[in-house]
Amino acid sequence: MSNSPETSDDLLERLQHQVALFARRAEQTRLGGVGRARNSMDRAAYLLLNRLDHEGPMGVKALAEAMGIDSSTVTRQVAPLVDTGLVKRTSHPEDGRAVVLALSPRGRGRLEEVRDSRRELMREVTEEWSDEERQVFTALLARFNVSLAEWYSGVTQREGAERDPLDNRA
Repeated sequence: MSNSPETSDDLLERLQHQVALFARRAEQTRLGGVGRARNSMDRAAYLLLNRLDHEGPMGVKALAEAMGIDSSTVTRQVAPLVDTGLVKRTSHPEDGRAVVLALSPRGRGRLEEVRDSRRELMREVTEEWSDEERQVFTALLARFNVSLAEWYSGVTQREGAERDPLDNRA
């Protein structure tokens, strides 16, 4: 390594490389935890169950908006969760015609099992880190994820605005 100062481009190159490595490692291991629950729940299912657990029952459209994906994707991802009893469809409390999705007791138990496994993986991977290092890394990773989501949202909005309104291929 040379003694010359690192340029902004050099730093950004290292950053993108580390993000690419992280994405590959995350996909390889699926960051699925340790023990019996290791890799037992895919990312989409985990994120959907987590959202329902934190925000409570909601309709497909609200769930899609909260997750930043389209309703058809949520419908497709939720179907196996309903089939396996992890999510239940119920009537909306104020409008009996509307359907809401809710985490079932079985889903909550399964989610806790997977969370425990993933938390243990994070404990093992960062066991030589101080609590302060974990806090800083978590804060920066959260900030990165928010920035990435905001950037992506802006790109999709710009692409929608640039799209020819008569072009139905989108």
